Amino acid sequence: MVDGSLVVGNLVAGLLLGGIFALSALGLSLVLGVLRLVNLAHGDFVVVGAYAGFYLLAATGIDPLMGLPLVAAVVAGAAAAIYRWLVYPLAARSAEAPMMTTFGIAVVLENLFILSFSADTRSISTGYSAAALTVAGVTVPRIYAIGFAISLLAIAAVHALLRRTAFGRDLRASAQDPQAAAVVGVNVARVQTWTFAIGAACAAAGGVLMGLAFSFGPASGAGYLLNGFAVVVLGGLGSVGGTLAAGLAIGVLQSLGGMMFGDGYRDLVALVIFLLVLIVRPRGLMAARD
Repeated sequence: MVDGSLVVGNLVAGLLLGGIFALSALGLSLVLGVLRLVNLAHGDFVVVGAYAGFYLLAATGIDPLMGLPLVAAVVAGAAAAIYRWLVYPLAARSAEAPMMTTFGIAVVLENLFILSFSADTRSISTGYSAAALTVAGVTVPRIYAIGFAISLLAIAAVHALLRRTAFGRDLRASAQDPQAAAVVGVNVARVQTWTFAIGAACAAAGGVLMGLAFSFGPASGAGYLLNGFAVVVLGGLGSVGGTLAAGLAIGVLQSLGGMMFGDGYRDLVALVIFLLVLIVRPRGLMAARD
């Protein structure tokens, strides 16, 4: 007989973890929705955030959560330079050239990880990362709850940026029709550059939280990328609300899949859902309205 408290615990843990998935995948969704670019380096930006959080704690003693805004800002600045000088100049040539450039960036980053940090797996160890939280008889890892709260705040901030600022208006115009936006005075190149930077910042912030919750290594980017694709396809391109809902759904499905079939099948569940949605409704289950 299935233990009811175990099922509830896995459901709650999946929901909380889904919030971190949503933050990690939000940048991929924005870049796909606005730039029409498949950023194959997105998963490695998540790994950059995880390593940054790890070495920030090891070298300076700064708590990774306190240093998370700094990590996100530094990665955003680096990503803006990468997009402006490596990706954007190729956008006018073909749709494939920028995508293959991001693939090259991913390969370079993974090899830099191996050269700099070795191939060993690591995790960010703090007092709260290994602690449990029990509420109403339900026990979940404390870092899941902390990561969920931080992810919600970050996603809400991105949503407010897109809906309530002049930059958000320009971004939506650039996503709908870049040529028409340029005609009415929108600096499309600048909007696209900062969209790419915001996407990388979300990935890095999610990477810090992932590093606190799980172990990671130089090759972890591929798994994060596939998980991000599952969230984006389920939630719809460019939809902040859809990405959040899809992240929660993927988190629950992975948690239940791990409980029923073993931890080795957690990612398989997300990929099966990804493929089914891609076949049935390629634009995603939730229409992109954001």
